[in-house]
Amino acid sequence: MDRFDFSPLFRSTIGFDRMARLVDAATRVDNTALSYPPYNIEKTGDDSYRLTMAVAGFSQSELDITVHEGTLIVTGKAHTDDERARYLHRGIARRAFERRFSLADHIKVSGASLDNGLLHVDLVREVPEAMKPRQIKIAAGEPSRPQVVEQKHAA
Repeated sequence: MDRFDFSPLFRSTIGFDRMARLVDAATRVDNTALSYPPYNIEKTGDDSYRLTMAVAGFSQSELDITVHEGTLIVTGKAHTDDERARYLHRGIARRAFERRFSLADHIKVSGASLDNGLLHVDLVREVPEAMKPRQIKIAAGEPSRPQVVEQKHAA
């Protein structure tokens, strides 16, 4: 079974269509595309992450990082090599690539750096204040009555 049927869940949920698309896309991924370039995803703190990609031979000008609609897109486009070079063995793959990573809600890219052939992309979860849990104080004594203001209509 390689497909999931989410239609029963859609009858009682609202706004989970993105999750269904993520699961569907994960089942359709071509495994050969997953191998280049190799990467690590690590949790560096309670709300921070780091994506590290091995991009040997690529310069900063050949790499592009974009965030669009909850997806982190990392692309690499190698400039053409010198036509006069004659390789006896070419083991460093400098082929073009595009890697896509789905980001959870409130995940933001906080920075990126290229160091010794490794591209580091730092991400952080920034939950808005309105969505964070908050404590409600309980007052002692009589509950306050809401005041009703009567509006008089002008005749």
